[in-house]
Amino acid sequence: MRLIGGLANYIHTEEIPPSLQRSYDDIDIATPKGASRRVGDFFARLGYEPAREFNALQGDRRLLFCDRANNRKLDVFVGSFEMCHTIPITRRIELDDRTIPLAELLLTKLQVVELNDKDLRDIATLLNAHEVGGAASGSIKREFIASLTADDGGLWRTVKRNLERVHDRIGSLSLDAGAQARIVERADALWEDIERMPKSRKWRVRDRVGDRKRWYELPDEVRR
Repeated sequence: MRLIGGLANYIHTEEIPPSLQRSYDDIDIATPKGASRRVGDFFARLGYEPAREFNALQGDRRLLFCDRANNRKLDVFVGSFEMCHTIPITRRIELDDRTIPLAELLLTKLQVVELNDKDLRDIATLLNAHEVGGAASGSIKREFIASLTADDGGLWRTVKRNLERVHDRIGSLSLDAGAQARIVERADALWEDIERMPKSRKWRVRDRVGDRKRWYELPDEVRR
């Protein structure tokens, strides 16, 4: 099991600027295919109450639990992260012993079509704290993100919009000039690699459709 979501961001960030800090009300977990039953049994033993009907129908890709004593939800994504887009979050799960890798963690936020303030702050937190590219273990591997977006025109389109939103909304985050410049520079570096990566035939076919057809899923539809 590995953490994803806001708690994973928190673990990877030594100091979060006050304007980027937020509460962490829920726990999000990733686990590989084939491990969902063991994970479900584990959390049940800890006292988490399973959403039995949902888990029976969706347990091969997602599990839900509730910690009623603390009014806290536990969400387990099995194999991949399926919301607006599908992100393979467990393909490289062995790279970190606490969370999914930083690139996958960033993508779970960049794939959000209706980006809210919490998502924007999480993106800014990651880009402020971690270099984009490079061999260091604490860097965001932009070639992984570029390779996924080069094969998925819908994901590419959403990531493009959200990196543009970083530019447009960075001033709303009450950060000092150095942090703003660092975040924008790293967002630009990521986009440059995404654009340089040769695109697949599937990407080119989808690109011709443009905005005429919806290129993302609605999370409520995925959850059902």
